[in-house]
Amino acid sequence: CPFSYSADQPNNAWMNELDENARQVDRTKAIAQFARLYNHMASDGFVFLLPTPKDCKLQDLVFTANLGIVLEHVPERNIVVLSNFTSEPRFGETQVGQGFFRAMGYTTVVAPHKFEGEAELKHLHSNVYVGGYGIRSERSVYDWMETEFDMHVIKVQETDDYLYHLDCSIFPITSEDTLVCTALLDSADVDQIEKFTNIIDVSAEACYAGICNSVRHHNSILNASHIHSLRAGTEEYFEEIRKNRDLEDMATRLGLEVNYFNLSEYFKGGALLSCMVMHLNRRSYAFSLI
Repeated sequence: CPFSYSADQPNNAWMNELDENARQVDRTKAIAQFARLYNHMASDGFVFLLPTPKDCKLQDLVFTANLGIVLEHVPERNIVVLSNFTSEPRFGETQVGQGFFRAMGYTTVVAPHKFEGEAELKHLHSNVYVGGYGIRSERSVYDWMETEFDMHVIKVQETDDYLYHLDCSIFPITSEDTLVCTALLDSADVDQIEKFTNIIDVSAEACYAGICNSVRHHNSILNASHIHSLRAGTEEYFEEIRKNRDLEDMATRLGLEVNYFNLSEYFKGGALLSCMVMHLNRRSYAFSLI
């Protein structure tokens, strides 16, 4: 829950565009927005809430996608690779996650190189993953994972400061299909991804609006949209409409629905919906709807 959430320390390009007043979080509104997302997910699945330590000052703890990753290809799904954060305001989160997951019975391993969790590493199928590096995570962490956990990681370099995690430009939407912004990636990286999944190309503009910052939840796609709080006729309004329509068209072709959640308070922290969810399993990907 966003009990310690704030946007006091700007630590990404989106936050740096806002002055101190614009970053001021409305805590009541933030908790209400969080509760709507939680209630939706908890009505159709079991959701664990990461406890917030007493007197916690970790402003980004609510963004659990960065905390680590449960390795899906390990049969017991009992290994959590915890993050080694680049961003200074997040340095204490690893210890919080380590205590939580150990209490849950998981084996925890802290990455020996810079790594920011599931937001940077996406499972495609079997033991194949896509990992982003260059801004918040190091390429060497994926070499280590391949050796340590018998997995194959397609390593993708990130260069856009506004899309500083992999979940900003790549989203596995089914076990066979993946949204990828090919315009932002090296062609050799795209070729490697294409060997393992069907690429559905999305535009850079749609990525800036958050099309890839989604979560697959059973037969629906969860995505953040504050369209109803935007003034009609503005460029931001039209960008949001285009992103929503693109996502709905893709979902329809795959037999999926789309559910939107207003997370405007979390935009102040430079975050979107995928940042707030860390998967303990990916059972939603185990079946096809068409």
